[in-house]
Amino acid sequence: MNKKEKVIYIIETLNEKYPNPPIPLLHKDPYTLLISVLLSAQSTDARVNIITPLLFKKADNPYDMVKLSIEEIKEIIKPVGLSPMKSKGIYGLSKIIIEKHQGKVPQNFTDLEAFPAVGHKTASVVMSQAFGVPAFPVDTHIHRLMYRWNLSNGKNVVQTEKDAKRLFPKDLWNKLHLQIIFYGREYSPARGWNIEKDIITKNIGRKSLL
Repeated sequence: MNKKEKVIYIIETLNEKYPNPPIPLLHKDPYTLLISVLLSAQSTDARVNIITPLLFKKADNPYDMVKLSIEEIKEIIKPVGLSPMKSKGIYGLSKIIIEKHQGKVPQNFTDLEAFPAVGHKTASVVMSQAFGVPAFPVDTHIHRLMYRWNLSNGKNVVQTEKDAKRLFPKDLWNKLHLQIIFYGREYSPARGWNIEKDIITKNIGRKSLL
């Protein structure tokens, strides 16, 4: 298979398996999604989904969030890890949203990436899933599978994102990145990988420990 054929096969297979992939993080609006994605760094979506209802019960908007102290936020989110950095980030970005953006999450990469504790991947998730702007957030699953499928060199997530955007149609990015995440978790994990079950990699890819 050449790359074009691989891309068609991947899209068709993922549409078959995951026709309507849900956003894995619990949220109700752009602000709660932003906080959830920030918390998911180096944690699991399942763990974040246990903690966010506790946090959002106290503060599900920037105005209520800044009424909490950084220490209070830190205590609530401790189970997701990196709580000192994340609590400062949540408090800091909430303050900026109030002071600079009239209490609303901005709809552009520049402002989102200027927030404390918010990187390009977090901004990409918010832009794609909260605002419907085409983006291709690359997490560990996408990075791993793009390499296993021989569609990227695996050197870094920046290159993986460029390759994914170049290869896949723009109108599919927002759905496709979720489909690849679900597929990676179910069929092509980093550990306990069974090539026989991983039909996409088996049919088009190459074996790798990435």
